[in-house]
Amino acid sequence: MLGELIPTGGGDPIPLLKSKLLIGRRDECDITLRFPNVSSHHCELELIDGYWQIRDLNSSNGIKVNGTRCPQNWLLPGDEVSIAKHKFEVKYTAVGPAPTPMDAFDPAVSLMEKAGMAGRPNPEGGEDISMSLMEKAGLERRPPASKRPPSTKPAPPPAAAGPAKKKPESDESIALKWLESDD
Repeated sequence: MLGELIPTGGGDPIPLLKSKLLIGRRDECDITLRFPNVSSHHCELELIDGYWQIRDLNSSNGIKVNGTRCPQNWLLPGDEVSIAKHKFEVKYTAVGPAPTPMDAFDPAVSLMEKAGMAGRPNPEGGEDISMSLMEKAGLERRPPASKRPPSTKPAPPPAAAGPAKKKPESDESIALKWLESDD
């Protein structure tokens, strides 16, 4: 046995039996975690020069080492690793000199990549994670009408003759006017 993952909330220790382990929800994974918030192929553990390294495999809910989300990191004995929301203590005997910490100041790696949120397709077919949170929430300001591309919708038919009835404003139109105002 090369080490163990000890569930912090209680439960049986998970033995680390091979030097490279796939963790996920699927039965073909070396370590299967049958929880809906764990991706089918969530992350990978690899023993490199006597130390375990964890690497996220573009999972939906990510990994954390000692409470910090990361795309990959070294695991030292006693570290806490979170796979989705499931926490484990890493137990093993380290061999050799400690690995060099992951370089947090590598200019070739974007901040989004360091946070595990780089724009990349989701292998499980989910939504594209390159969209900003503001766009997802519908809070991104739209460009003024003069800068928008021309609409491909046909023009609405002319209104019937007679007095026009004014409809009450919807919450969305009130919010849009507030967002577009310069106040």
